[in-house]
Amino acid sequence: MTRIETPVTRLLGIDLPIVQAGMSWASSCSALPLAVSNAGGLGVVAAGPMRLSDLDRTLSEVAGGTDRPWAVNLPLYRAGADEVIELLLRHRPPVLVASQGGPRRYLDRFHDVGTRCLHVVAGVEHAEKAVAAGVDGLVVVGAEAGGHPPPAMVATSVLVRAVARAVPSVPLVASGGIADGAGLAAVLALGAGAAQFGTRFLASTESSVHDAYKQAVLDAGVDGTRTVGHGLGVIRVLDNDFAARMRSLEASGAEEELRRKAFQASTLRDAALHGDVVEGKVEAGQSAGLVDTLLPAAEIVARIVREYRAARAGLPPIT
Repeated sequence: MTRIETPVTRLLGIDLPIVQAGMSWASSCSALPLAVSNAGGLGVVAAGPMRLSDLDRTLSEVAGGTDRPWAVNLPLYRAGADEVIELLLRHRPPVLVASQGGPRRYLDRFHDVGTRCLHVVAGVEHAEKAVAAGVDGLVVVGAEAGGHPPPAMVATSVLVRAVARAVPSVPLVASGGIADGAGLAAVLALGAGAAQFGTRFLASTESSVHDAYKQAVLDAGVDGTRTVGHGLGVIRVLDNDFAARMRSLEASGAEEELRRKAFQASTLRDAALHGDVVEGKVEAGQSAGLVDTLLPAAEIVARIVREYRAARAGLPPIT
């Protein structure tokens, strides 16, 4: 199998510096993570919206479907997070990707069962604190990312470089605005050891979101996303009626309660499971404008590798 060796691939035992983002509903299943891990990257189960029984079954399916490393993403703010942690400890996932909380809450227990722990950060200060707590690596998320971008809205290219300079000995996974092998080459040059691909894998055959959601991603341009929910928990979504309504309320200075009511009336679940891409929260990153083909996840991985080779070969030599 093709190998691209970096600090992240050595840490996690994977062949390629390609991480599939843990995306609620899209990778809250076994098919997508298995396809990515078996292709040489790191497939990630999104535990965020899953019931314990469904998560238990899915983890067993993933563990039984590959001899390659795989991961679980756990947002620590989710309801019942402590029960999820106990379930994960029984399954001993090779890798945990934790977000939205402090690493001291889980770190020692997962290290005790042999799990490598990556923590999602959105700034240098949080990165330094996570490293001081003892995490094995970081996922650095920039403003271009879908879902929950960093509050300061710093671009991936700047944020990854800043974190790499602040904690140079820690393996980094760059996330946000990366859709192809050229993006992978770029973030490796910035000091990351891998790239996390979210929106690219949304538009895969194994992604478990509704076909209408996938088509909306394919149809989007690079300017087709908006950030909404300012003051409520900002998210990046594809532009639709929900996003337009939120932007109008925010621009007019509407009271927080009115904005909150409109924000909570729409859900990611409506878009992902029921295909409501007009009123639902269609979370996606700016890289949607670079994604125009629905492909099997293994082919996405192979294409990223080919594009990475071409990007490297196309760089001018030093003379």
